Amino acid sequence: MSVEHYENFPVASLLLPARLRPAVESIYAFARTADDIADEGDATADERLAGLNAYERELDRLEQQLQSGSALFQSLAATVRQHHLPVQPLRDLLSAFKQDVVTTRYADFASLLDYCRRSANPVGTLMLHLYRAADDASLRQSDAICSALQLINFWQDVAVDWQKRRIYIPEEDLRRFDISEDDIAQANSGHAWQQMMLFQTSRARAMLVTGSPLAKKLPGRIGWELRLVIQGGLRILERIDRVKGDVFTQRPKLGKSDWVILLWRALWM
Repeated sequence: MSVEHYENFPVASLLLPARLRPAVESIYAFARTADDIADEGDATADERLAGLNAYERELDRLEQQLQSGSALFQSLAATVRQHHLPVQPLRDLLSAFKQDVVTTRYADFASLLDYCRRSANPVGTLMLHLYRAADDASLRQSDAICSALQLINFWQDVAVDWQKRRIYIPEEDLRRFDISEDDIAQANSGHAWQQMMLFQTSRARAMLVTGSPLAKKLPGRIGWELRLVIQGGLRILERIDRVKGDVFTQRPKLGKSDWVILLWRALWM
C-alpha cells in the first residue's frame, strides 16, 4: 500500500498488523480519493464541491446502514461496522477538503489549527479506535501529533502551495515578520523569512514533543509506528532549519539515509 499521495496518513504502514491493513486501506482510499476531488485535475470549484457533497451523502447512507453502489463505500462501511468506528472523523475530513476548495488564506493560527483539527486529526482518531486505544488523554496527544505533522507539511510545501495560490502561513505571522505575498511569489528567503520559518518550526516541534508520550504509552506495533512518525516529523523540521527556511529552492524531505537515524532515535525515545 502506497501512502505517499495523501500526506496525513501514517508513513510507517509496514508496521501495521495484517489484521488491520484492510481497514486502513479502506479509510486511506476514502481520504485519498476525496482529497483528489478537492485538489487534482482542472475541475471547477463547484464541480469539486459537488463531488465532495456526493461523498457526504454516501456517509449518510453508511450511517443509515443502506447499501452503497460504490465498492469504495461498501468497503468503508464494512470497516466501520467491524471496528465500531465513529463516522464523524470521516465527515471532518470532507469538511477540510471542502475548505481547501474555497479558502486560500488563514487570518491567524487559531483558524489554521481548526483546519488541522479536521484535515489531520481525524486520521489519528481513527487509528486509535482501530487499536482500541481511544481514551481522552491519548486522543489529545494524537491531536497534537497530527496537527504538528500537518503544519510541517505546510512548511515543506510553501512553494508548492503558492503555485495553487494558497498560503497556509497565518496572515498574523506574515505581518509580525513584515513579509508580504510578493516575498513568497519572489521566493525571498531573506532574514525576515528565516526568522518567521524558525518561529513556525519551533511551534510545530513543541506540538510534536507534547504528543510524543503517546508513542511510549501505546504497545506493540502502533507504538513503534508512532515513534517513527514523530521522528520523521522532527527530522523534516531539522532539515527546514538547516536550510534556514529556504523551502523555495529545495523541498526538505526524508531520504533513504534518514531511516537509520529515525530507527536509532525511535529506539532511544
